[in-house]
Amino acid sequence: MKGTEHFTRTIAEYLNQRAMTDPLFAPNLMKPKKSIEECVTYILNQVQKCGCNGFDDDEIYSMAVHYYDEDEIEVGKATDCRVMVNHVVELTEEEKAEARKQAIAQYQREELAKIQSRNARPQKKETAEVIQPSLFDI
Repeated sequence: MKGTEHFTRTIAEYLNQRAMTDPLFAPNLMKPKKSIEECVTYILNQVQKCGCNGFDDDEIYSMAVHYYDEDEIEVGKATDCRVMVNHVVELTEEEKAEARKQAIAQYQREELAKIQSRNARPQKKETAEVIQPSLFDI
């Protein structure tokens, strides 16, 4: 089960923070047979087994810690799913610059499309006036 990139990043940040503050947990995070992808798969499988749609942050984080604490743990199969995270994403300066660059490019494309559609409109052709004879001319 692959969660969204944001979900994976949120879990990884929590685990790294916990490893910095908890010297007993730090060695567990460095176990060679453990990975953040498997951790996320384990969490998502546990959530799916529960059948609930909403969880408290601490419940999810405790599942992540449990995955790293246990040496023999069944991760489960990976399946596609969507994960909603209700945290504010802190972008790096590089990510902010890339997002700005993409936004400017999109804006330029939209403005160019507007100009092209304006220019592509059929122009009114001047038609020669047809003079209709009046009844008095006959």
